[in-house]
Amino acid sequence: MTAPRYRRVVVKLSGEALAGPSGAGTDPASLAHVATEVLSVAELGVGVAVVVGGGNFFRGRMAEGWGISRAEADNIGMLGTVMNALMLRGALTSRTETDVRVMTAIPIQSVAEPFIRLRALRHLERGLIVLLAGGIGQPYVTTDYPAVQRALELDADALLVAKRGVDGVYDSDPNVNPSAKRYASLTYDEAIAVGVRVMDTSAFVLANEQSLTMHVFDVAAVGVMREICAGADLGTRISAKAA
Repeated sequence: MTAPRYRRVVVKLSGEALAGPSGAGTDPASLAHVATEVLSVAELGVGVAVVVGGGNFFRGRMAEGWGISRAEADNIGMLGTVMNALMLRGALTSRTETDVRVMTAIPIQSVAEPFIRLRALRHLERGLIVLLAGGIGQPYVTTDYPAVQRALELDADALLVAKRGVDGVYDSDPNVNPSAKRYASLTYDEAIAVGVRVMDTSAFVLANEQSLTMHVFDVAAVGVMREICAGADLGTRISAKAA
């Protein structure tokens, strides 16, 4: 069997990817699908860590509508990421004998391990699947920047950005413009110049500085995550230099 393209990847998973069509809460079918896709990558022999979002429960930008501070709202959102990670661990452990660990940036010792870089690396070296929750433990930061940061800290070869409802980066909104064209590849400079919004600009800047490759794809598509790791050019590839 041909060796996979990547030795280790970090998957950036939005909370909405677990919510299904409703966009809120957790959809059992979506959770099962994501678990199956993550396991398909691990079965290739690729080390897998997953940065989990919490937007299906609460987002910091909802603060004003609820009459609470942004910092408080972001703390609530971080707890949402922990809930998603625990549910994903449950879905994974019901499907595999591989050990799955949840690590959080905020200490919740009774349900998860604290994120310690060397410990996370050791887990990955031993073939465990690592689920990373709590962002970086600070408000005013989405999970975009922490996803890039964790990928770099864990010496990942690529960051797989799983989006809901879109199979890559387009020159305009494909849900509005039927003639929108998907980019097969972009550099970070090009992505910033055309205003790509699949990730925060700060995440693009850090990934560009450290030459971390990203792949943007549709989380609902079957087998795409595995095929990208195996070497297929699906979705949109974003890199520091022209491919």
